[in-house]
Amino acid sequence: MPEQNSLSLDAGLAVLRAVAEETRLRLVSLLAESELTVKDATAILGQSQPRISRHLKLLAEAHLIRRYPEGSWVYYRLGDGAEGAFARDLVARLQASDPVLVADRERFEALRRAKAEEAARYFASKARTWDEERSLHAADSEVERAILAALGPQSFRSFLDLGTGTGRLLELLSDRYDTALGIDASHDMLAVARANLARADLGAAQVRHGDIYALNVPPRSFDVVAVHQVLHFLEDPARALAEAARALRPGGRLLIVDFAPHGLEFLREEHAHRRLGFSHDQMKSWLQGLDLDLEQVTDLAPRAEETQKLTVTLWVARDPRIITDLPVADPNREVA
Repeated sequence: MPEQNSLSLDAGLAVLRAVAEETRLRLVSLLAESELTVKDATAILGQSQPRISRHLKLLAEAHLIRRYPEGSWVYYRLGDGAEGAFARDLVARLQASDPVLVADRERFEALRRAKAEEAARYFASKARTWDEERSLHAADSEVERAILAALGPQSFRSFLDLGTGTGRLLELLSDRYDTALGIDASHDMLAVARANLARADLGAAQVRHGDIYALNVPPRSFDVVAVHQVLHFLEDPARALAEAARALRPGGRLLIVDFAPHGLEFLREEHAHRRLGFSHDQMKSWLQGLDLDLEQVTDLAPRAEETQKLTVTLWVARDPRIITDLPVADPNREVA
């Protein structure tokens, strides 16, 4: 076993003690499928909140799981280190047909369906507004093809999607990355994204509530960072780009997708746009100020007769620092 996935004797004993109880083993089995809140776990296991919270605390103290606060809620997920690897291996060895685990999975799937229906209702309530805005520029399919072309066919280890929204980029690039994190300021949109990721069975991706101006991720921890149709909503786009650049590993790439300059003032009043697009020169200046090399610019312009449509621009910049053999930060580790 590789050293980084090995446990010391004390850590091994702590892990074994933590899982040597039925409720905690059931929790680990569920968390191998998806992240959960205390409320989720109480509904599935039919136990009190204090009891579930205590079991989760013991699992967290043994580093088998990790906790991610999101407003008044806390999401739990299996750890990413040696303890997490042990937990996943243990779950893989459990008998899938065990009646207790089968019942847990059935209740879990029912809970997922209920959440997906709730997310769908929220999405439907916003659909008219989004459809109106999407009609003003190139089709989503065209933009997505351009994103795939801009990033190229090569795979990468870690992906950070800022302003993840429905989690669409996490789905689109799922065959390119090993792990991915989507961050959004809207709890409602995160519910939609979680439902979409669950439906697509994307266990390598997770989403978290966060502030694009103050990312709670370690520096130099992502190979690709995307800021897709987000900057025009922000009062200070340059500050958000600085945070995105901070998260890039040496040699990592920053993908920005947004509108070229335009004069559709109604987007300020009806769609909360703060900026009416960004010029090539403006973006180049911001990226140079962050010591990033602008490698590619792609404009998806409307046809000449479509005078009320917007141009979508894709910028790809790279961190020119040389990749070294220094240890790389865990992209899923929270920082203070």
